[in-house]
Order: sequence, then C-alpha cells, then structure tokens
Amino acid sequence: MWKYPKEFDVLVIGAGHAGCEAAHASARMGAETLLLTMNLDTIGKMSCNPSVGGTAKGHIVREIDALGGLMGKVADRTSIQFRMLNASKGPAVRSPRSQADKAAYALEMKFRLENTPHLEIKQGTTESLIVKNGRIVGVSTQEGIEYSAKTVIISSGTFMRGLLHIGETHFSGGRGGDMAATGLSPCLEALGFQLGRLKTGTPPRINRRSINFSLCEEQPGDEGVSFSYDTPEIRMPQVSCHITYTTPKTHEIIRSNLHRSPLYAGTIKGIGPRYCPSIEDKVVRFADKERHQIFLEPEGLTTNEVYVNGISSSLPFDVQLQTIHSVVGLENAEIMRPAYAIEYDYVKSDQIYSTLETKLVEGLFLAGQINGTTGYEEAAGQGLIAGINAACKAMNRPSFSLKRSDSYIGVMIDDLIRFELTEPYRMFTSRAEHRLLLRQDNADLRLRPIAYELGLITEEQYLRTKFKQETLDEETKRLSHLFKTVNGRGTSIAQLISRPDWTYETALENCPDQVRDYGSDLNQQIELYLKYAGYIERQKKEVSKLEHLDEIRISPTFDYSAVIGLRTEARQKLSRFTPHNLGQASRISGVSPADISILLISLQKQG
Repeated sequence: MWKYPKEFDVLVIGAGHAGCEAAHASARMGAETLLLTMNLDTIGKMSCNPSVGGTAKGHIVREIDALGGLMGKVADRTSIQFRMLNASKGPAVRSPRSQADKAAYALEMKFRLENTPHLEIKQGTTESLIVKNGRIVGVSTQEGIEYSAKTVIISSGTFMRGLLHIGETHFSGGRGGDMAATGLSPCLEALGFQLGRLKTGTPPRINRRSINFSLCEEQPGDEGVSFSYDTPEIRMPQVSCHITYTTPKTHEIIRSNLHRSPLYAGTIKGIGPRYCPSIEDKVVRFADKERHQIFLEPEGLTTNEVYVNGISSSLPFDVQLQTIHSVVGLENAEIMRPAYAIEYDYVKSDQIYSTLETKLVEGLFLAGQINGTTGYEEAAGQGLIAGINAACKAMNRPSFSLKRSDSYIGVMIDDLIRFELTEPYRMFTSRAEHRLLLRQDNADLRLRPIAYELGLITEEQYLRTKFKQETLDEETKRLSHLFKTVNGRGTSIAQLISRPDWTYETALENCPDQVRDYGSDLNQQIELYLKYAGYIERQKKEVSKLEHLDEIRISPTFDYSAVIGLRTEARQKLSRFTPHNLGQASRISGVSPADISILLISLQKQG
C-alpha cells in the first residue's frame, strides 16, 4: 500500500450530490479537500429523475444556494424547463422545480468542482477506513493507495452492497451500469455501526421518436423561475414535458404478473419509499383507481431518452414492455433502458450527531442516502452541512448546526437524529412546523448572514442580502405610515397591499408617487410580509418560546439511568439518541412532556 504524500483536512468519499456539496463547502472554507470517486465521469450524475427541486425539495435547493452551495446554480445553468409548483396556493408551499439536461448538469458540476481552490479530485475505490484510537485518520483504496486525512465524509449513495433487481434477475451494482461499493459496509460493521437495507427504484427510459405526443397533454414551463439568488445564469433552450395515463389494460397486465415482481415475490428485503411507490404498488394499493398519471420528461437536448415519471418498476423486461405499450401514446414506444429496483446498505438512525459526525468514530461524517434519506436535494443539503463541519473540525473551529426554525435542512437533520426510520426519508412542507417562516423565497435572508460568517459566500453577496433585509424592514414600516383615500376612507398603503384583491403591483399602479419599485424579488418580499404579517409574528413568538429548550445543553455522557422518575421508554430512547439539548430531547418519539420536566429538574440540579 503506497501512502499519498499529502495529508488532507477533509476527504470526501463519493461524488454524488452529497459528495459534491460537501467537497465544495469544505474547500470554500479553506480546508484542503480531496474528493474521491469511483469514476470521474459520473460526478454529479443524476441516477434517477433528471430534475431538481419540487415540493419542499425546492426549498432545500434555495437554502443550499443561500449557504454558498452549487446545486441551484448548476440547475439554473443546465435546466430545460422551470416550473413553480403550488403557485396558486399559499407562499409557504410554493416550490420551484426544474427539468435538467442530465448530461449537461453532471458536466457543469464537474467543471465547477475542478475549478474550486483547495479541492483535488481523484478516481479511486475506497476499500477500508483507517481508524486509530477511535479517530479516523485516512482511507485505503482498491488501487493500493492510502490517503491521510484529519476528517472523512462518506457519501456513498446507493452503492454500499448495492443489488439491482429486474424481475427474476438480480445483480450487483451501485446503479444501472455502475459497480457497487463492497468494501465500506463490512468496514463500518467491524467498527460497530449498525446497518440496515433500504430500497428505491427507477422507471424505464424510452425513445422520444417512438412516442405519439398527439395523444398526450403538453406541459409547458413557467417564466421567471430560478433557484439561485445571484446573477442569473445563461439559460439553455426551454422545452415542454407531457402528461399521459395508464389504462385498465395496464393494471390488468401488472396484476397478472405480480408473482414475477421481486417486490411481491419476497426477493427484495429492503424497505421502499411509501410516498414514491412502484407501479406495482400503485395498482395494488389503489385498486379502485381507473388510471394513474404519468409524466414524460426529456432527459436532455442532445438525447432522445425520455424519463417515464410515475411508472417505477422491478418487473421483468417483457412485462415492462407490455406495460409501456398499454399506456396512452406509448403504444409503439421503444424502451432504451429498463426500470429496476435497487437495494443498498444504510447506517441506522441514532448513530450521528446534528453535525453529521458519527458517535462511534471521531472525525467521520455521513451524508446522503447512507443516513436513510432519498432524493438529490436531501443528500445535497446533508453534504453541505457535513462539509462545513468536517472543515470546522479539521481547522479547530466551532461546530455548526441548523435549527428547525432556521431551515428545511435543519428540520431534516433534526428528524434524522431523533427518528427511527421505517422507510427512506423524504422532505415535505408538512414536516416543518414553522413553514411560513421557511419559505423558498426568503432563504437568502435567513441563511446568507450565517454563510458569510462561515466563509461560504463573498462580501458582495452578503452586502446585497443585507441591503435587501434593510430595505424590506424600512419599506414595510414606511408604507404603514402612508395613506390613500379609498371609498371615502383613509387607509394605509400597507393595509391595502395586505388585502386579497391588492398586490404590490396594484399599489405601484394606484400610488405611483408613494410606492417604490424595487424589482420583482424585493417587491414580492414586501407584499408577502404585509399580507402575512400577523401569521409571521405569531410563528416567531412560537419559535421564541421553544428556543429556550434548545439552549439547555445535555452532555453526550449524561447518565439517564440516574434520573429518578424518568419512564423506562424515555430512558432507553434518550440513552440511544443522546440529544445535544433539551429541545432535541423533547422531540424524540416516546419522550413525553412529563419526562422533559423531570429531565429539566435533573439538569438544573447538576448545574
């Protein structure tokens, strides 16, 4: 084994969406970083859906951008359709989504990483972790190279002992066409980590030329949608997606072949995502439904591959072909890549801190699907936090974590460290109790001051955000003292904008001498604040009441068995999850308000 001559501050294993953000964040903070990937040609690869964002996921992408991350900028540069989901609903649930050019996205991500100072990228397959005295010190690779590092981040995606299923056929792989990672799982088990198995799947890809689009519904994109808060990226040409539907014949074909599905035959042992079911699951669980919606999403401008969203499957190829041909407009469709299910290892809950550092091995961090999540955005958000904290640890800086009241990323990580996962974790707006404060449109105001302190964004980016916040504060106050006569009564312009039938644009048209035009972004911020001021202030008060619990720290070595009056279930859960503070303890399933009161008294006695 040859030892590489340079010691790195941060070493990142895996260059999927978590690994890319982790490596970029740590390097931006000045940490000497190595990104180690099995294949340089698959950096930032979109293994499944060629899209970024969506319900709640779009919030995470905007938070990543606010914190100096890459995903939003790369998506803006390489997307071929943008949409704002839930645009007709309240501002808390509106979410940007884009359809990316799959190949362009990966190439753009690779290019940006290759040009990031303090970051080296190398091809290599990690075989084992090198741990001394309970601390990570490096890794060794299949190629016979040992890399030394002060901290290591594992972002292995679905590669750890990955097993692909297509009907009765199953074979090893990290995703279709790529090898699995076989060395990491036994290494983690030897270190004492508890692993589990999860399952996800992907639909077939079909040839665009074989689709009868005249039988499908066109779905054009929306104007004025983007992810990044910075200078707009040059856009690629925009295209439409299409919608079609399954038929009774589709459901009949699937029902008659369920015995050939590894999911129903018992071959697959991993737990799949309940909210993103396979077409087999849809047909069985929703037996009374006559049809299911399917989205035909192009994978890029320079390929004819179309992603058939909504028909994920692990059925044999011949059944997949029959199924596709029974769908409206796909009667003669050519399958270019078959659907498949994949099982993979993950590290079970309660083995990481809110910094994403592991409890068993100091300096070892986990990010992405290895923590039981699913989705590019959830992985990227974790990668960013892991990269920040690995750099902080290597550079002897204080650790960093986000609270539930700060961001969707904070909600996600808080959930991961206090829940025992029964299925792959996906973010929803309903998971955030303060979602009106955590809108996708104000992520920069919430997080860019933090990003500037960490060294993740430039002074120019910070000052631009500071000006935006100051203008928002001043203008909402100013408009509350300016009046206009409406129906014989003097009413403040702030009150007028808060009405359902008024917008900021209405105020600009009716009060041109009093209302200032700051551009669509800031105009919208002012309007939303005025319309929802009462609700926003109420949520801020709720956050303030709860934050005092988060300020009461609990030592990782605290002995819960010595707390008199604590219920057995609470004692077991608290000992297992080792919360950092009383707020985290209060949110653990099985810990009651009475348990928290008893614990608080015990903590106060210890002083």
